[in-house]
Amino acid sequence: MTRFPLRCIIQIENGYQYQIMRKAAVKQLSDYLAGQGLRSTNQRDEILKIFVDAGKHVSAEELYTRVKKAHSGIGFATVYRTLKLLAEAGLAEERHFEDGFNRYEYRATDGHHDHLICTKCRTIIEFENERIEQLQQDVARKNLFKVQSHRLEIYGLCAACQGKKK
Repeated sequence: MTRFPLRCIIQIENGYQYQIMRKAAVKQLSDYLAGQGLRSTNQRDEILKIFVDAGKHVSAEELYTRVKKAHSGIGFATVYRTLKLLAEAGLAEERHFEDGFNRYEYRATDGHHDHLICTKCRTIIEFENERIEQLQQDVARKNLFKVQSHRLEIYGLCAACQGKKK
């Protein structure tokens, strides 16, 4: 029996996960476009796949750099318009962080998460914490407030920018 290091297994599993996410995203985009009377294009599908595979928050410029490596014929305007279309289709969420950079994140159906944002290197760490979620609900309930949505963004320095190892 061949033994794989844990890191290798995680990469294989993540690759499989991204493949499933890409297929679902391409179908969702295709359905949205058809409902809007728009046509599906290979360029849009490729941009969407690269966006999903990024696995992190990306600016239009960062996504364009990734797209250009794989498809040199796709221009910045196409990437930008496609990102806006993905947001309209519910596949991307445009995020306006305090650092002034607009980024997009893939709207997977894996639930709500919050963000730790490094003010020095701009790293964004996503996290989930049930205690924080419950506390927010408790505060809302005590104030007779019905929560419709919320965002939690915590700004500071990541471990690398503090000169520490993770």
